[in-house]
Amino acid sequence: MLKGVEHADSWSTDGHKWLNVPYDSGFAFVAHPEAHRNAMSYEASYISHNDLVREQKDWNAEWSRRGRGVATYAALRQLGRQGVAALIDSSCEAAHALVTGIAALPGAQLMWEPQINQGLVRFLDLSPEATESDHDRWTDAVTSAVVASGEALFSNTTWRGKRCMRVSVCNWQTSAKDVARAVAAVERVLRAKSVK
Repeated sequence: MLKGVEHADSWSTDGHKWLNVPYDSGFAFVAHPEAHRNAMSYEASYISHNDLVREQKDWNAEWSRRGRGVATYAALRQLGRQGVAALIDSSCEAAHALVTGIAALPGAQLMWEPQINQGLVRFLDLSPEATESDHDRWTDAVTSAVVASGEALFSNTTWRGKRCMRVSVCNWQTSAKDVARAVAAVERVLRAKSVK
């Protein structure tokens, strides 16, 4: 999925999802570090500078921020390459199982099969005269009911003009049992709502 990334002058990402570190643990990868440093660095007569160390003020506009890289360093050090790979693989597998499991339920529709750790499903209002607006409202209602049950936390989004339930798995503790429990929670909501 990263084919061609070596041709980029720069790219950025955030480690909060798969490394389970704070939201503000972002990274910038630059092909031309001197251009980056020149864009960020600030010199003044009252500011000391040490060429022997990596000065925070030469790389980031927020000079006085805390050491955000510490959490990322600790996660990488603890997990290692194989641990990070296992964490990502398990998140992707759980997302795929969750999305396809929900999409297999009566009245559910697969909108985006996870390529990594996120996917989309939609819930169809099974009334004979249901419109796209009815499907949108029903999708929002099902998602809200699942969240209210406390069994799983999903959010909604609009994708290609249609309301969908967004499924994202990034917690290293998500197990096959958790996936089955979340699918069962959606199934219970769909069953209860269809009785009305």
